[in-house]
This record gives sequence, C-alpha cells and structure tokens, in this order.
Amino acid sequence: MSSRKSKKCEMATTSASTFSIGSTVSFRSKGNPLPQTKPFAARFTSQNSLASFSGLKAATYVKCESESSFLGTESSAALRGSFVPKAQKANPRSQYGLQPVASYKVAILGAAGGIGQPLALLIKMSPLVSALNLYDIANVKGVAADLSHCNTPSQVQDFTGASELGNCLKGVNVVVIPAGVPRKPGMTRDDLFNINANIVKTLVEAVADNCPDAFIHIISNPVNSTVPIAAEVLKQKGVYDPKKLFGVTTLDVVRANTFVAQKKNLKLIDVDVPVVGGHAGITILPLLSKTKPSVSFTDEEVEQLTVRIQNAGTEVVEAKAGAGSATLSMAYAAARFVESSLRALDGDGDVYECSFVQSDLTDLPFFASRIKLGTKGVEALIPSDLSGLSEYEEKALEALKPELKASIEKGIAFVQKQPITA
Repeated sequence: MSSRKSKKCEMATTSASTFSIGSTVSFRSKGNPLPQTKPFAARFTSQNSLASFSGLKAATYVKCESESSFLGTESSAALRGSFVPKAQKANPRSQYGLQPVASYKVAILGAAGGIGQPLALLIKMSPLVSALNLYDIANVKGVAADLSHCNTPSQVQDFTGASELGNCLKGVNVVVIPAGVPRKPGMTRDDLFNINANIVKTLVEAVADNCPDAFIHIISNPVNSTVPIAAEVLKQKGVYDPKKLFGVTTLDVVRANTFVAQKKNLKLIDVDVPVVGGHAGITILPLLSKTKPSVSFTDEEVEQLTVRIQNAGTEVVEAKAGAGSATLSMAYAAARFVESSLRALDGDGDVYECSFVQSDLTDLPFFASRIKLGTKGVEALIPSDLSGLSEYEEKALEALKPELKASIEKGIAFVQKQPITA
C-alpha cells in the first residue's frame, strides 16, 4: 500500500482496525482459484489501516483470524479443515480476496421499530442479500432512505401499510417478523398476547399469499404462542411447511454463551451452550452440562446462570426503565439467525442453530433445540443434546413442559376461533 494511500486511509480509520461481519464469501487464492465456495462468517483484521470498508472488503487482502460472533465453532472448524489447508498447500504464501455473491431477497415486517431498525442495518451488511424490503405501518420510508446510503450490495425498498404488504413480500426468500409491541416494566410475555397475536396472524396470512416458500422467522413475542399461530394460519392457507417456520430463540443462546464466558473467564468465541425448550421464563433451559468447551459448574453456578439467562429480558426491560426492551441484542441475535439461514440456502452443509420449531423430540408439538439448516429449511433435529442431561436439567425440562404446552395451545386456539382471510 502506498504511503499516499495509507495517509488517506488513516483519516477514516485507526490503525490495526478490526471489524466483524456475518457474511458468506468465496475464498480465492491469487493465482490459484479454489474449485468451490465455502460460505461462512469471519472476522477480519487489518494490520495497518482499512483502505476502504463497503461491508464487503477491507484494504486489498484480509486474513481469517477466527470465528465471527455470527458463526458457531462447528462451522468454523469445518471451514478451517476444508479450505485453509487446501489453499496453503496450493500456495503457502497466498492471501485471499473476498468474492461475495448477493442473491437473496429478505423482508423485514416491522422494520421501523426498536428491533427492526438495527436488524435492518445488520442485514444490509450481508454480502448475500441482493434486496432488502422494509415494511411497517408508518415511519419506514425514512429508515429505508437512511439505509439505502450504505454502500453494500442490497437494494433497499420501503413499503407502508396493508395495501403495500403484498408487494413487499413478492419473491422473498426470508421473511423476518419483529412487528408488535415491546414489553414494558411489569409486563409479562403473556400480556403481549392479544396485541401481538393479531399482528402476527395478519402478517403471516400475507406471507402465505405472496411467498409461501420463504423461510419465516418469528421474533414477535410471545414466541411460544406466535409460532403456533403462524403454523395454524399456514395450515389453513394450505401452504404449511414445518421445515420453514422458525421461532427465533438465538438471543437465549447468545446470552448463555456470553454469561458463561464471563463467569468462567473463557474466550467467548469458543463457547457454545445449547438452549432448549421455549422462549419465555422457565421454558428457557440452557443445557450447561453440554457447554463447549467442557467446563464444570457448581450447583450454585448452575442455578445462578440458569435464572439469569431465563430472566435476561427482564433485566434489560428494568434497566431501560420504561424506555424499551432488549432491542439491540435481539437484533444482533436475529441477524445471526438470518445469516445462518442465508448460508444454508446458499448450500453450506454445516449450519447449526437453536430454534423453536415443530418437533418430535418431546411430547410437545413445538420445541426449541439445536437444528441443522439446509436449503429446504430444517434438515434435521439434533436429539443428542437431550440425552445424558444432569439431574437439574432433567427436572427443569419436566417443569417447563406444562407452561410451554399451555402457551402452544393458546396460540393454536387463537387462530381456530378466528376466520382466516381468504
């Protein structure tokens, strides 16, 4: 890099800058093109300065240093195992340029809200997204105008009100639904039900009519009820595919990983804690005995960590003192799940996340567990996490079932009592 270019760069960024994005890229060895693409998310570090940042590249070359926060350790291990050795064998001195391919269309329903806005920004950064459609009942035009100035590949369009909802959803690959009212101090997830249930029902009806083959990510709370609501709507519309309907519980995993890493002084990027059950209170069950890397906890630590993970949403609601709920961390977690879905759609065969989906792992019709994602949606449920549980986890699993069952049934009954719009 010329000194002139370096000076220009230093005006925009500090030296040794580091940034993380969730993305899918093709590694290409200079002079030795690799025969295939391995989608992944990576953290890139520039040793001097970032010559430019468009969301896609930094300077002229980047180095894959470690897994990004959007990527699990299993996927990164596969990446290192399959690509890095091959590339180094072909040319040990080569470095790699980024070759992202933007080809997927994502819609956010509720894009002007507290979760929707930061989520839209994070998805705008993805090199896999070619079109980003933002929908809300008001105030979305300004959000779209603002985001459209970011120099990343996706084209941003805004859609306001019911009359434009259908156009927003045409040809979409992934629909993300954060729409609804947020929790306020003293409000339980169940208090949200009557308002958010109607919102989700209406939006999913539109999805069924306009993009029935899309992956549907439900964020609107209470997820334990809104996912069954979505399933019933899709069934009544005749387009239900259980493999493509997801309750986004990624935030529970993100919190579990963070809290465990802090408690045990572990390198955060290495920590992986599966979280099963549901997405509210005691239905959230972090399986601390299954933590990777293997680590021991005292009974007191298990109790404290479990309760904190279960009540982490309330922790944020109270800290914001009426000014909102967990919007930023939720947007981050949702963006991670969107990125994982896009990687799976793009053919990555090594994508695992926890999600609240139709399941036969327990006697409940829906259950959050680790799943393998593929081009058609849920490729496999991972039952191994539920075997060999600790005594504490076994008891907690049985204890959560009645509450989760009641929430699921409440969602199903809500739709069955109301006619679906033809």
